[in-house]
Amino acid sequence: MINVTKTFLPPYPEYERYLKRAWEKGWITNNGELVQELEAKLKDYLGVKHLFFTTNGTVVLQMALKALNITGQVITTPFSYVATTNAVLWEGCEPIFVDISPVSFCLDPDKIEAAITEKTQAILATHVYGLSCDIEKIEKIARKYHLKVIYDGAHAFGSHYKGKPLLSYGDLSTCSFHATKLFHTVEGGCIICHDDELAHKIMLYRQFGHVYDDYQSIGINAKNSEFHAAMGLANFPYLSNILEDRKKSWLYYQQRLMGKFRLLDASLLENFNYSYFPVVFATEEEMKKCKERLIQNAIYPRQYFHPSLNKLSFIEGQDCPVSEEISSKILCLPLFYEIAKSDIDRICQLLELDNKKLS
Repeated sequence: MINVTKTFLPPYPEYERYLKRAWEKGWITNNGELVQELEAKLKDYLGVKHLFFTTNGTVVLQMALKALNITGQVITTPFSYVATTNAVLWEGCEPIFVDISPVSFCLDPDKIEAAITEKTQAILATHVYGLSCDIEKIEKIARKYHLKVIYDGAHAFGSHYKGKPLLSYGDLSTCSFHATKLFHTVEGGCIICHDDELAHKIMLYRQFGHVYDDYQSIGINAKNSEFHAAMGLANFPYLSNILEDRKKSWLYYQQRLMGKFRLLDASLLENFNYSYFPVVFATEEEMKKCKERLIQNAIYPRQYFHPSLNKLSFIEGQDCPVSEEISSKILCLPLFYEIAKSDIDRICQLLELDNKKLS
């Protein structure tokens, strides 16, 4: 069986070595030493001032909206995992969907201004597949209309933009360290900011709003454990190998499938983390046929992302024809550390059986 991804696990003795430190201390949660060490490594790696390790990549989106006092309309993307929209709804805000670029699949900045109203307070954009949003255009619009910018960087770890880590942009940026991600802590995430006052607020939000017996604000429990931090620390030395191996496999897929299917635009791939390999088919019917054929051969791709979030059954969203079309025809193929070249060949052979046309 070949799943769309496979969790990278470090040699067990290396993980155990970190666990032993926590075990001997008896300090396994509440901002332990391993959590602090992981945060320091991540801040250095990403070149950011403030970073908070949390339980997952969804709660940080909720914390971001709360910390920026967002209560009204949030311009956001329909092409992302459902957590992006759910966070907006959970915080009592109204998602205003703006369609995506047909090239990058990220929020189309040229369509943002038409969606801005007097109730608009923020832009929440996703760096899809680790590709960068159009940061300059989004920030220019945000300054013009006095909007906050939050980047959902769940796919963005390891990607760069103009020499800086992609996660370092925006008023706030978030990331997921779920086991399916190229860097993971089993379950986990982080929130990143650059402002000291905002960082203090987020620190309090993560731990019920208090420090010891000093209760200062509202808060929730978004703290993560030493056991999860231990996995991150054990994985950290392998980051460069993981990124390089994924790049090699990604480029081999590209070599095999170029000209037969629509793939990511090669001009967008500079400083890319090669976290997903999406294929856009000519029609939804062809996508479904190929997906079923792969499944029949114990290969399990995923429709990242379907449905287009503006079509969720529990909301009334705006029409986003580009997102709706891409969502109906896209399939992400298996890609993970040390996927066998022979498995990539088999996947490509199954796709190529009767698909000769570009989408």
